[in-house]
Amino acid sequence: MTEATRTPGGAAPAARTAAAPPDLDFEGWTCPAPLRDTPSVVMGHGGGGAMSGELVDHLFLPAYGTAAASELGDSAVLDVGDGTRLAFSTDSYVVRPMFFPGGSIGDLAVNGTVNDLAMSGASPLFLSTAYILQEGTPLAGLDRIAQAVGAAARAAGVRLVTGDTKVVDNASGDGVYINTSGIGVIPDGVDIGPRRARPGDAVLVSGDIGVHGVAVLSCRDGLEFGTAVESDTAPLHGLVADMIATGADLHVLRDPTRGGVSASLNEIARASGVGIELVEGDLPVPETVRDACSLLGLDPLQVANEGKLVAIVPAQAADQVLQALRAHPLGRSACRIGTCVPDHSGMVVARTGLGGTRVVSLPIGEQLPRIC
Repeated sequence: MTEATRTPGGAAPAARTAAAPPDLDFEGWTCPAPLRDTPSVVMGHGGGGAMSGELVDHLFLPAYGTAAASELGDSAVLDVGDGTRLAFSTDSYVVRPMFFPGGSIGDLAVNGTVNDLAMSGASPLFLSTAYILQEGTPLAGLDRIAQAVGAAARAAGVRLVTGDTKVVDNASGDGVYINTSGIGVIPDGVDIGPRRARPGDAVLVSGDIGVHGVAVLSCRDGLEFGTAVESDTAPLHGLVADMIATGADLHVLRDPTRGGVSASLNEIARASGVGIELVEGDLPVPETVRDACSLLGLDPLQVANEGKLVAIVPAQAADQVLQALRAHPLGRSACRIGTCVPDHSGMVVARTGLGGTRVVSLPIGEQLPRIC
């Protein structure tokens, strides 16, 4: 390491080399982020960022081999013959706390899987619900969760057609975990997928970002941010149906949950081989979310959402799609935030207010444990 010294009289600084003290034990140093080559599962593997991707790419997919699907997205598109295409998706929910401003693990489990299906353009039809319960969990709390599941399913117009329940001992769980799987039907002529983004496409978002993650965070450790922040959890298939009804060729749709808008756009950029440029000043970040992220050192682009979508559409269709988004109650604050470009393939960058650019990277560890 070097340090600069200034000689008397203001002479130019000279570099001198400082040797490390011999008693420093570098082997004992630790890193605040999980190591990328860790031999064990760590929380960052479930964060939806770089470590989650590495687990899939370097452990699961090689193990599955030819049994795995060739394209990974929010849901699988299945051709069942006679021109009928189904979307199929599954997800697990381990949010803590189980009840938070604006929602609970119950409606989150329904809306999350409904939205995964909607991102393929599908109309959701059927859901399964599987519960893993910790021994000792109060039945009154479980009843509140089940009531929320039923209410969310009715609001989304989906049927709960099968399920399962398991109980683990009180040292092996943490309240209630829920897995939901869903099936929906994709309309004729709809082709939405992560590989379809093209240079020149517009990048849209349906509303304010980072709200869900901050709402859940506000329930932890006595954190308060001055004003109430409620989760944006909501089913998005009606919003997507209105976008499809415009006749625009929707290239890509994603709901930016774990890892936030950053993770979703990085995955799209890599799948499509395009670069994505955002305009930082155009990002719809509410003041409460901005203040909370500033206080805690978080990037709003990496904070989870549960009732927002990112859309990539041809530039000539952007205004038409935005009009449809803004006409829907869940898309009133929709806006354009960027463009797909031929440069820096597979990367996402943001133009700052000072005229520079910064790389918008995938999160490595887990910023907000147990948010979905």
